Amino acid sequence: MVYTSTNALFDEHAYPATTSELIDNYGDEELELADGTETVADALGVLGQETFESAEEARYAVYTGLSSAAIGRVGYSDRDPTPPGCDGQPPVSF
Repeated sequence: MVYTSTNALFDEHAYPATTSELIDNYGDEELELADGTETVADALGVLGQETFESAEEARYAVYTGLSSAAIGRVGYSDRDPTPPGCDGQPPVSF
C-alpha cells in the first residue's frame, strides 16, 4: 500500500468513526488515481452509512468505493492468459 497524506489523516482520527464524520473532516481530500482524481467524499459517499472501528477499516472502505478510474487499463493482466473457450479482451495496439 502506498502511504498517502489521506492515510496519515485517517491514522490520526479517533475511532470508532462514522462515514459522515470522515466525509465532514476529510471529504475534500483528493485521491490521485490511475485515470484522474476523486475525493474521499466521492469514494465514501457510494457506500452508505457505516461505522469504522479503525483507520485500516476506513482506508479499505475508501478503496472499495473508488470508481473504475482507479483501475488503469480495465481488463489488462500480464499474468494470466485468457482461458481456452473464453473470449478475452480485444488486443490493444501500442
